[in-house]
Amino acid sequence: MQQTLTRIDISKEYLNFSAGHFTLFSATERENLHGHNFQVRCAVTAAVGDDGLAFDYALLKRVLKALCDQLDERVLLPQWSPYLRIERQDGLVFACFADERIPFLDRDVLLLPIRNVTIEELAPLLLTRLREQAELTAQTIRTIELGVSSGRGQWAFSQWESHP
Repeated sequence: MQQTLTRIDISKEYLNFSAGHFTLFSATERENLHGHNFQVRCAVTAAVGDDGLAFDYALLKRVLKALCDQLDERVLLPQWSPYLRIERQDGLVFACFADERIPFLDRDVLLLPIRNVTIEELAPLLLTRLREQAELTAQTIRTIELGVSSGRGQWAFSQWESHP
């Protein structure tokens, strides 16, 4: 029996997070600290079952929203940058770049296991975190494509494909 595959695309307005960051261009050049209202969208391809459903994608929406909430209202800093060193002292986080020592309150900072805070790094990070969710690994999903936008018309996408 031939299976029908369906692509379900989730792009809700509430799948977003506001965060501060600066992009690192080299050991001596970086952007000024600024923020974005990042948007997240996700497309999932799965087989349609005998009941006419691919899977309960309300579950996917809940997981995506939780992932966005973890990044919301934080200053995002990369842990794996070759140009940035992170120091902690007395409730502060210092982002050490070139000859700058930029202070932040510890409660406002989120260190991420990425090299740079860019949409091309955030998309695969969120895709990995999405795939780690036990509720979703139980589903028979063929592909997942997750996108992150830092502004209108500017998206980065990361894709995962199952190998049966």
